[in-house]
Amino acid sequence: MASLDDLKKRIASVKSTQKITKAMKMVAAAKLRRAQESAEKGRPYSEKMNNVILNLSNGISDKENAPKLLSGTGQEKIHLCVVMTSDRGLCGGFNSNIIKKAKSYFAKILDEGKELKIITVGSKGNDQLKRVYGEKIIENISFKESKNANYFDADKVGKMVIEKFEAGEFDVCTIFYNQFKKCNYSNSSSTANNPFK
Repeated sequence: MASLDDLKKRIASVKSTQKITKAMKMVAAAKLRRAQESAEKGRPYSEKMNNVILNLSNGISDKENAPKLLSGTGQEKIHLCVVMTSDRGLCGGFNSNIIKKAKSYFAKILDEGKELKIITVGSKGNDQLKRVYGEKIIENISFKESKNANYFDADKVGKMVIEKFEAGEFDVCTIFYNQFKKCNYSNSSSTANNPFK
């Protein structure tokens, strides 16, 4: 049986750990708040851009003379899938949900007898997909050196996809990514909105 001295030391140790955990929780909450604000600021621009592109492609009357990026090739034989994951782990279902959705889509494409090409963005996605779809992965892009997501990294991926389309390497491109959903967590209530519903 532990002595009174041992129990006192154990209690002090647990209290010390609680303080450290509380400080880490506060730092994580501040980082999450900054990331949430950043995601929310960019959303109106991406939604508006998506609407503009959809309106342009829907408004094409002469598909023969229209730019191929808007009108497409008219075929669905070769599918390019861009799988966007993180370069670091410890983020719960962030990567696994994307990979699960992508694998399901890959199986459907291959069952239909179509050709599949994969570009992985982020090392976590590449690590999980190369086991089964290694021969289908044509590019692996990693941004481990970048501390924050930025335009230049996104531009690099976008230019690569456009170059491959203009070279006639694929007919259809599908991008797999997570969409941020705002959660209103309350300290006073144990129930919170689930972002993964």
